[in-house]
Amino acid sequence: MAKQIVETLIEGGKATAAPPLGPALGPTGVNIGQVVAEINKKTADLKGMQVPVKVIVDTVSKEFQIEIGTPPAAALIKKEAGIEKGASNPLTDRVADMRMEQIIKIAKAKESALLGKELKNKVREIIGTCQSMGVMVEGMSAQDALKAVAAGQFDEKIKSGKTELSAEEQKALAEEKVKLQEELQKKRAQFESQAKGILAQFDKDPKKAKKAMVEAGIPQMIIDELIPPEKK
Repeated sequence: MAKQIVETLIEGGKATAAPPLGPALGPTGVNIGQVVAEINKKTADLKGMQVPVKVIVDTVSKEFQIEIGTPPAAALIKKEAGIEKGASNPLTDRVADMRMEQIIKIAKAKESALLGKELKNKVREIIGTCQSMGVMVEGMSAQDALKAVAAGQFDEKIKSGKTELSAEEQKALAEEKVKLQEELQKKRAQFESQAKGILAQFDKDPKKAKKAMVEAGIPQMIIDELIPPEKK
């Protein structure tokens, strides 16, 4: 049986006959509409994420099989945490908090792509990604959560394999996320005020102003917003 394989990235639930999928499938002679419908059905729960998709076509019978990969761990974390992006400065900013059940859920979803042999090690890998995104775990920094996992604090939860949260737990996380976002906005306003004060002091010398902002610990994103590119 001759086979032809088409691999691509598709936004969950939004596959179409347009590029990149349609043109790649055209030469195989397969029914593109059926392939698109099947992909969208299988990726409906992954909306907003780029999903690896493999279409295996029998070039004689034109029958096909679809294999759906898992999105990157960062995308799954954003989905579980309900955030659009990670922290601009993960060392100081916290954008959301997650429960161990959610970490376990992601670790299981990415099981075949992770290096750890046991679930506990896979959980540590996911928490490591949380650390790079400014996402807390069980009310503590990801770094402290890694230490807690290593110390066995969450062994019982990990062993249980529980991946779902109660309605009460979900509500508590949502409320905490709002508080974290408010804290980020307040911190940003303080940085902006400080940066504008520095800019006023060095109004005729943007280079010195930028240097002073960096030394004062102003986030680079705010510096770039306040100093026009032509003055850098």
